[in-house]
Amino acid sequence: MLDPSRSDLTAGVAGSGTMGRGIVQVLAQCGARVRVFDAQAGAAAKAKDAIARALAGQVAKGRMAQGDADAALGRIEIADSTAAFGDCHLVVEAIVEELGAKQKLFRELEGIVAETCILASNTSSLSVTAMAAACAKPGRVAGYHFFNPVPLMKIVEVVDGELTEPWVGEALAALARRYGHTPVRCKDTPGFVVNHAGRGFVPESLRVLQEGVADFATIDRILVDAAGFRMGPFSLMDLVGLDVAHAVMKSMHQQYYGEPKYQPAYIAETRVAAGLLGRKTGRGWYRYDKDNNAQKIPEQPVPAAKPGAVWAAPELKELAGKLGAKLEARPSAEALCLVAPLGTDASTTALELGLDPRRTVAVDPLFGFAKRRTLMTTPVTTREARDAAHALLAADGTPVSVIRDSAGFVAQRVVAHIVNVGCGIVQDRIAHPEDLDRAVMLGLGYPKGPLAMGDAVGPARILAVLEGMHDFYREPRYRPSPWLVRRARLGLSLLTPE
Repeated sequence: MLDPSRSDLTAGVAGSGTMGRGIVQVLAQCGARVRVFDAQAGAAAKAKDAIARALAGQVAKGRMAQGDADAALGRIEIADSTAAFGDCHLVVEAIVEELGAKQKLFRELEGIVAETCILASNTSSLSVTAMAAACAKPGRVAGYHFFNPVPLMKIVEVVDGELTEPWVGEALAALARRYGHTPVRCKDTPGFVVNHAGRGFVPESLRVLQEGVADFATIDRILVDAAGFRMGPFSLMDLVGLDVAHAVMKSMHQQYYGEPKYQPAYIAETRVAAGLLGRKTGRGWYRYDKDNNAQKIPEQPVPAAKPGAVWAAPELKELAGKLGAKLEARPSAEALCLVAPLGTDASTTALELGLDPRRTVAVDPLFGFAKRRTLMTTPVTTREARDAAHALLAADGTPVSVIRDSAGFVAQRVVAHIVNVGCGIVQDRIAHPEDLDRAVMLGLGYPKGPLAMGDAVGPARILAVLEGMHDFYREPRYRPSPWLVRRARLGLSLLTPE
């Protein structure tokens, strides 16, 4: 069995592209002797040159001593064939993402390496179990999924296939800690953890756009300013490439046998066909100049209107009062009515409260009102009422986004979807709750993991949003996860394991 702490650790890496090169670098930096092979002539040597430049850059920035860089580079050997992997304790494949090619490589390696050598795959989307099935000893095969760029993205998914022996995953996790990465243990399921958890942010944002609730720039602003994401979903699709993002969405939906939570949006298909792929084509959701800077899309100007009398729901009274509204205890015939629904739309809320929908607007209360406020109208809200509410909510200089009626606004819908997908992952025992949240923060850059995100706003409130959306749309897409339902009802944290 592999001892990841041994000083004479020898690893092989098959494939020297972007991912293979990064894997070689982190292994060499942690003291392992690394042999790299690539079927393409000269590719492995070019990869070592690239690593040398990367290490020199670290030295120039004062992040690494010259002696350490030289030592790491000296531990990297170029192999002429896979026969050089004979005495390796571990071989990581980072070749083309094709199941047949990976199975062929592993069968070949079994005739070369020792019986105790671990065979690990850097696959991001293929079944580790299917790869192992082609081997005589499937118990030593596991997934070892890194993220790009490997030296900077300090996370690696350690994937147990159906037949992977426990010691294999434990050894790979310990080795990851040796080179400074956070290992995330998970089962062999489509998308593993990170790509699976990412099925909430972009797909639900596309659904909001598809319904005409708001334009893409408004959705981006709301999710960055109000919900705290570093990048909006449409900026993210432009960065990754819509062709790549949409292919992943379709693949996940197919691999989970049409699970409604992962259903792609048809509007993405037509944009891919039109070549509106993002930064790499100069135009995606945004347009980009020759320096790859995104166009500036102006916000809707604040109206000059001023509200007269205002009736506000309890959640909004303090805010409305601070903004100078003349509050009424009961709504008069001319009063502007402000409501704060969770999971329901402005129309339904107005009718349930006996308010005039022509004078009713809704304000999203889920993330507070400090950085951005979202105002939602009914289909019959008058322009005068909308403008008066907009002016009032922007009176202290806080930006306001105006959207059309939607059960769950924008931030409520997207965040509840993210939390629900995360709860489904831990409900299915794909990953431990804390591992899920760590993986999402490191792999996707979210401000919190899905479960901590749900805890921050309250599991009961997330459940209320999902139940409201499920009642309104009557789609299984929004059915709450059992993990969420039980913990919300018991008053527990979503991170509470079983």
